[in-house]
Amino acid sequence: MPANQSDRLLRIEEKIDKLSEAMIAIARTEEKLVSMEQKYSAQYDRMNRFSEKLDVIDKVVNDNAQSVYTTNKLFWIAIIAVAGAIATNILI
Repeated sequence: MPANQSDRLLRIEEKIDKLSEAMIAIARTEEKLVSMEQKYSAQYDRMNRFSEKLDVIDKVVNDNAQSVYTTNKLFWIAIIAVAGAIATNILI
């Protein structure tokens, strides 16, 4: 084989080696992207679960606020009734 062809074959082999290295780098990058996508999906699911829990907590807080409001009104009605009864007994 003439030297020209040998040099040409060496350049072709070098280019093939560089292409294979590039393919390996692309495959690694794809693996990293898949891993990042899986982590993102897991975090998204976790945030959805937190959002659902927050909705439940919000409902419970609203229910408790209504109960406290009602209890507070009943307490003051009872205090006024007792005060009225005492005032009636004192005046009679």
